[in-house]
Amino acid sequence: MKKDAKGAAKQLDLFVADILTWSPKADRHSLEHPFFSLSKRKDLKIRNYESPDGTVKLEVTPSVKGMATIWDKDVIIYTVSVLREAIQKGERPERNAPVNITAYNLLMSTNRGSGGKSYEDLECALDRLKGTVIKTNIPTGGSQKTEGFGIIEKYKILRDSKTNRMISVELVLSDWLWDLAVTGDKELLAINREYFEITGGVERRLYEMSRKHCGYQKQWEIGLQKLHKKSGSASSIREFRRMIREIVKRDSLPDYSISFDSDKDMLTVRNRVQLP
Repeated sequence: MKKDAKGAAKQLDLFVADILTWSPKADRHSLEHPFFSLSKRKDLKIRNYESPDGTVKLEVTPSVKGMATIWDKDVIIYTVSVLREAIQKGERPERNAPVNITAYNLLMSTNRGSGGKSYEDLECALDRLKGTVIKTNIPTGGSQKTEGFGIIEKYKILRDSKTNRMISVELVLSDWLWDLAVTGDKELLAINREYFEITGGVERRLYEMSRKHCGYQKQWEIGLQKLHKKSGSASSIREFRRMIREIVKRDSLPDYSISFDSDKDMLTVRNRVQLP
């Protein structure tokens, strides 16, 4: 990527060549820890989280428009995935270079549809991603430090002058996210494209944690109390337990089968590929 005449980094134009075969990737930290709200209702409460082993601290502060949601995260997954793909193909973007993505491709790739409301929802998602502030000590790029940042630093929307339809979005990712994308495969994990078809917030979060902790292993077990904390769910433990039972009953999670032992209050995640 070249600089313009003034020495500023030019934007990196990214696109998915085939929305049916693209490979979405999510950073392993937000798969493990609760960065995003699991509710579509406006969440204005500051979240403070500490990992069970005490090594990771996370504070998420929403803007007046609410905390970024797990559905807003689709924008980040898409952008980081295509950015990483471009790097693997030889692009060498400069740090903080604006990333230009086609709005239609993003919507279709993440199972959002292309109607007017989908574009409106995308703009609202950008507002929440811009306004939500993360403070954490999770290391990226090989160094550990406590850092505060917006999920995205800024965005710019290009619209059709006649229809006012959103054409593309120019994003500047936070340094923290940029480092994850550039560092490479150790920080990013491939996820199933069916993830974008999951409608429930808790169910999406359960897939994320399963992908991080079970991965390609045979199974992973976790107590419900610990799962509740790691999920970031604002529901009571009783309501969370009920939702988990419903998810187990449906057994529709991509890649993983879930069982729940009521006596032990323990969840077991099994890799479907490993099932007999």
